[in-house]
Amino acid sequence: MTERLSAVPATRDCLDMAALAELAADPSVLAGALGAMRRDADRELERAFAAETDIRELVHARAWVMEQLILAAWERLAPVNGDLELCAVGGFGRGELHPHSDVDLLILRPDSNDLDESALERFIQVLWDAGLHPGQSVRTVPECVAEAAGDVGVATNLMESRLLAGNGVLFEAMRKATDAPALWPAAEFFSAKSQEQEERHAQFEDTIYNLEPNLKEGPGGLRDMQMIAWVTRRHFGTSTLHGLVEHEFLSEREHEDLVAGRDYLWRLRWALHEQAGRAEERLLFEHQRRLAERFGYGDCTESNQPVEQFMQGYYRHVMQLARLNERLLQAFEEELLVGRRHLPSADIDEHFRLQHGYLELKDPHAFVLEPRLIMRMFLVLSDHPELRGVRANTIRLVRDHLYLIDENYRNDPEVLDMFLTLLRKPRKVYSQLARMNRYGVLAALLPEYAQITGRMQFDLFHVYTVDQHTLFVIRNLRRFAYAKHPDRFAHAIEIFQRIEWPEVLYLAALFHDIAKGRGGDHSELGAEDASRFVARLDMPDEDRELVVWLVREHLLMSRTSQREDISDPEVVNRFADTVASRRRLDHLFVLTVADIAATSPKLWNSWKDSLLWELYVGAVEALERDQPVDRQTSLDETRAEAESMLLERGAARPGIDDCWKQLPDRAFLRLDPEQLVWTTERVLATTALPQVACRRHQDKGISEVFVHAEDFPGLFAVVARELDRMQLNVLAARVITTRDGKSWDLFQVMDANGQPLNDSDAGRLEHSLIEQLAAKRVRPLPPRPVPRRLQPFMGKAEIDLRKSDGMTELEIAATDRPGLLSAIAEALVACGARLHDARIATFGQRVEDMFTISDADGAALNNEACQTLEKELRQRLDVG
Repeated sequence: MTERLSAVPATRDCLDMAALAELAADPSVLAGALGAMRRDADRELERAFAAETDIRELVHARAWVMEQLILAAWERLAPVNGDLELCAVGGFGRGELHPHSDVDLLILRPDSNDLDESALERFIQVLWDAGLHPGQSVRTVPECVAEAAGDVGVATNLMESRLLAGNGVLFEAMRKATDAPALWPAAEFFSAKSQEQEERHAQFEDTIYNLEPNLKEGPGGLRDMQMIAWVTRRHFGTSTLHGLVEHEFLSEREHEDLVAGRDYLWRLRWALHEQAGRAEERLLFEHQRRLAERFGYGDCTESNQPVEQFMQGYYRHVMQLARLNERLLQAFEEELLVGRRHLPSADIDEHFRLQHGYLELKDPHAFVLEPRLIMRMFLVLSDHPELRGVRANTIRLVRDHLYLIDENYRNDPEVLDMFLTLLRKPRKVYSQLARMNRYGVLAALLPEYAQITGRMQFDLFHVYTVDQHTLFVIRNLRRFAYAKHPDRFAHAIEIFQRIEWPEVLYLAALFHDIAKGRGGDHSELGAEDASRFVARLDMPDEDRELVVWLVREHLLMSRTSQREDISDPEVVNRFADTVASRRRLDHLFVLTVADIAATSPKLWNSWKDSLLWELYVGAVEALERDQPVDRQTSLDETRAEAESMLLERGAARPGIDDCWKQLPDRAFLRLDPEQLVWTTERVLATTALPQVACRRHQDKGISEVFVHAEDFPGLFAVVARELDRMQLNVLAARVITTRDGKSWDLFQVMDANGQPLNDSDAGRLEHSLIEQLAAKRVRPLPPRPVPRRLQPFMGKAEIDLRKSDGMTELEIAATDRPGLLSAIAEALVACGARLHDARIATFGQRVEDMFTISDADGAALNNEACQTLEKELRQRLDVG
């Protein structure tokens, strides 16, 4: 017997079956003919996809085409008298193939060793040469049984196997042996596949909201749907998802949602394979724009809005699938894992009960009779940590009754009081808010939140969608409450302990990005949303005002610390004036840390922690002083403190005075006392120039590089080139020129792994820089290739040139990439501009750098020089 696929309408013109039947058996001729037929069939299927043919027809059609080609090769090349049987497994076994899916084959052989391996090798080689990308294994029935018993993945593949050629004796024996309940009982199969899914999800941060999601393996993806089908088949013996309806695990509407979600992902995967020209499962940034245009979201050349809308549609589809997956797996667990029925069962109150460890609504009509119970359910879960979760039937009831959360519900004082009570709970705050989001309750309760559900931002700074980022901010705040990760968040944990009412922070976090994507200032719009919501809550007026202020100013501290010179007392005073109180400052600091750390797993580091903490300490001092510190006072204090430290360490006052009289006043503002001591000691130690020194700042997670040399045009370019050549990330630069024409420059850097330099790299850098500075020769680096991930975001840099205090301020905002700082420095050299100061700020993959420059005579650049410099910069920085 054979279980061949039947042709579907989409295959009608794909293959010339008469020509296929007449193919020669010569391997090279056969491979060429099969390859040509495959390419012709792919072109026909591509045209059918463009004509919006039903995607189910297409995936089955391609499987049928591959089957015909494989059988043609098998009939001509299979070993004679081998008693072999050819089987399809995996997606090919299900009869589902996309344009570049692998074709998985199992060749069953008898137990005897009499096998013509050379004939099999020719068969497989022909398939490879024809571009069919076969994945194959050759096994006996006992070998299949042994492999399946030890590996649930193999068992799953064999469960989906289909006979293509042969008498079927081995195939039937294999299926009977591997389908035996004793091999993988339904409960054990479910448990193993559940663990497999958990491990797979963990690779994607257990969220569907990764900005380059994997259609196949990611949470809510096709593998999750297959998981449902596998468990259904193992437990119920049915190969269709509709079997779940027949066994009352799904409603008809849910089944329709499941199939529609699968079809959506199939269409997207088909288009992705075509576009990538390979079996690509990741929605990489470079594909997202073209897919958005292909699926009719508009032209992406002028705006990111079409691609963001396209991706929001994707996230909402997979969210629906993830919710169904969660509920169905919960239902399977209740049905299959009888070993958990020893878990406790008891009444919790008149409406809810504990049923084998899970929360259940007693009366299925209770939500209609008492809608407030939807909100109360999350309080019950928070109050009973012994609960393992919510029963599948109750999850369905919540989803089915979301329509009850209307405007009256949202304004119900009892509902609002329950929500505020939940935020005030000592535990499970994040867990329940995340659960409310998964069940759709949070978006129903806060319509503004529904607008950011699944909303992505097409950049490399925000790794998660807005709603997922918001929940991760709250998760970070809860971590501070529990004092988790003290090595990363010591300061935030310390300050959080002084926060009297944490719900203020949770509300601010919930609203801080809620207006993203609406146009206008999202901080201002979010503050208006927050103001309307907290006005309905039973909170003191000062707490309401603090929530609104935090939403409005949630970017203030990160912007000030990273974009402004916080060594300048006027910057700190201005920040402190805006904050106005220690209570506001404490809340803003904790929220800022949680926000940055929730933007990207790699964004938070010791360097950013040190910047925020420096600003925090400076603001505390400013708030506590009777009079604000001006620049002269700050300069005098830094000078006096550094001098005292130098004298204590044995330096002579005359030497200090001789050294410092060459420093401009701004050096005592730009360098802190400790930096001033270190650099002064290095200068006093030797008169030999050039001088380069490196040191590690373990607490800040950086290294500092001090460069003291005779100044010359291009000095900064030489240093930038070498830092770039060693793939060091420049976080900040203090570029100071002494009165006698020497550099006194300080660079704060990390290596390519975000760590301080080790001793070996520091030594290499010192030696190389001294050699090049002595030669005073600028050798530009050849252009570096732009990494794949950055390419969709490259474009025109934002360049602004303006006069300030007799100099020219150059501000550049661009996508960070290898060689950027070196390219800027080379442009300055090419135009004969002198560099007097630099401020480097990096936000994920975006840099916003500020340079103070002049012409060769120390004056501001004239209009012609500005135009020339901008042209030089654009030649080096702009892409596309």
